[in-house]
Amino acid sequence: MQKLTAKRLKSAELALAAAFFIHGFAAITYIPRIPEIIDQIGVSFASWGLIIGLSGLGSLIPLLITNRLIGRFGTRPIIQISSVMIGLTLMTLAWAPNGYVFFVYQALLAFSMSFFNIAVNAQSVILQKRLEKFVLGRLHAVWSIGAASSAAVSGILAGFMSLQLHLFIVPLICMVGLVVAASFMLSPAEDGHHEEKQRSSGLSLFKSPPQLWLLSFGYFAGVFPELVMMDWSAVFSQSVLSLGPTLGALPYTVFTFAMIMGRLSITQLTKKFDISQISKWGGIIGSIAMLIGLLLGPILISQNEILGVVLVSIFWGISGFGLGPLVPSFFGAAGHVRGLSTAQALSRMSLVNSLVVIFAKILMGALAGGFGLEIAFLFPISMMFIAGILAGQLAKQTKRKEALENAFPLTGPLTVIDEL
Repeated sequence: MQKLTAKRLKSAELALAAAFFIHGFAAITYIPRIPEIIDQIGVSFASWGLIIGLSGLGSLIPLLITNRLIGRFGTRPIIQISSVMIGLTLMTLAWAPNGYVFFVYQALLAFSMSFFNIAVNAQSVILQKRLEKFVLGRLHAVWSIGAASSAAVSGILAGFMSLQLHLFIVPLICMVGLVVAASFMLSPAEDGHHEEKQRSSGLSLFKSPPQLWLLSFGYFAGVFPELVMMDWSAVFSQSVLSLGPTLGALPYTVFTFAMIMGRLSITQLTKKFDISQISKWGGIIGSIAMLIGLLLGPILISQNEILGVVLVSIFWGISGFGLGPLVPSFFGAAGHVRGLSTAQALSRMSLVNSLVVIFAKILMGALAGGFGLEIAFLFPISMMFIAGILAGQLAKQTKRKEALENAFPLTGPLTVIDEL
C-alpha cells in the first residue's frame, strides 16, 4: 500500500468531511417540499407510502455490486459517478407528472444514494486505518449537521422559491461540490483497494443466532421514527398542524439538531451511565414526548400559531434527543453476537433493516390513507418505545468505546454488506 504523508491524509479527511456535509444537505433538501410533490403527482397518502416504500428496492442493488466495483476500480471513481447521479436524480423529482414517473425517479435516487453511501464509507474506513484513529463517527456527525442545516435552509427556500427552481439550484451546487471534494480524496492508487480483503464465517444469514434477529428488529425500531420524520414531517405540518412550509420545517429542524446533540452527548453520558440505560430511557421518554406533540400540537397551534409551533418543536426536540443514542447502542451490541464477526452482524442487520423498512413505509402510508396521519404516527412512536425497551436489554454488553465509535451511524446501507 502506497505510503502517504500526514498532509495528504489530512487533505483527504477534509475532503471526506466536505462530502459528508454536502451529501447530508442534498439528501434532505426536498423534504419540506414533499406536500407540493404529492399534490403535483396527484397521489393519496396510501399511494405515497407505497411509492416511497417500494422505491427503497433501488437501494438494495448497490448492496450486491458496489463492493465488487470498488475492489476493481477503487473508491474515488464510484464516489464521483454516484455524486453526479445524485444531483441529476434529485433534479428530476420536481418534474414528475404522476406517481409512476415519480416512483422511477425516487428509485433511481435511492440507487444513487446507496451507491454513494457504500463507496464514501469504504473510503472513510480505509482512511481511518491509514490515520490509525477513529474518524468515521466524526464524519457521520458532519453528515447529520448537513442534513439539519438543509432542513432549515430548505424550509426558508420553500417560502419564496418554486419547487422546480429549488430542486435545480441546490442539487446542482451539491453535485459540483461533491465532485470537487472527491477530487481531493484518496485516489485508486492511494486507497489500497486491492489489498482490502474481507473475512467471513460460513454461517448463513438464515442460521444467524436469535440475538442477531433481535438486534435487527431493534435497529429497525430505532431508525424507523427518523425515517418517518424525513418522509412525513412536512406533510404532518401541513395537513395536521395547518402550517406553511417555512414554519412547518421548524419542528423537523429542531428534531434533527436535537438528535445530533443526543449523539454528541454520548461521550459525556457514558462516563456516568451505561449506554443501555441511556438508550432505554431515551426511547421511552422520547416516544412519550412525540406522542404529546402529536396530541397537543393541533390544539396548541389553533390557539396561538407561534406559541404552538415552539411547543411542538420542544416536544419533537426531546424526542430527537432521546432517539439519538438508540441506533448506536444496537450497533455497539453487534460486536457481541456469538459466532459472527462485528462486520457480519452489522451487514446482516443492515440488510434486514433495508427489507423491513420497505414494508414499514408501505404500512405507514396505508395507515395514513385509511385512518389519518395522526393515527399513522402512533406506529413510529410505538417502535421508538419498543426500541428503548430492547436497547435496555440487548446493549448491556456494549462498551463505552463501541458506543462512541458508533455514535453517528449514517441513515443508509453499510459498507460491509458483502460479508453476509
